[in-house]
Amino acid sequence: MARYELRIKPSVAKDLRGVPKADVRRVLARIEALADDPRGPDCEKLAGPDDLYRVRQGVYRIVYTIHDDRVVVEVIRVGHRGEVYRGRG
Repeated sequence: MARYELRIKPSVAKDLRGVPKADVRRVLARIEALADDPRGPDCEKLAGPDDLYRVRQGVYRIVYTIHDDRVVVEVIRVGHRGEVYRGRG
């Protein structure tokens, strides 16, 4: 399987500002792993009109889209499990 290109929205840096450094390292490692397997065993497709997926990293959630035609994974949002889904159109 081809390795996917990772694209991270600039707003994700803002999402990570309040996250402890040790957790940021784990979240970033999990994001990096999406390049090899964006539909891994703990990947879940979110309900709704958008093709959004999420994976867990501790109490944090990484929300992203997969563009198979361009072999791209775009990380949309990272946040605490209780906050990350709010404001989704």
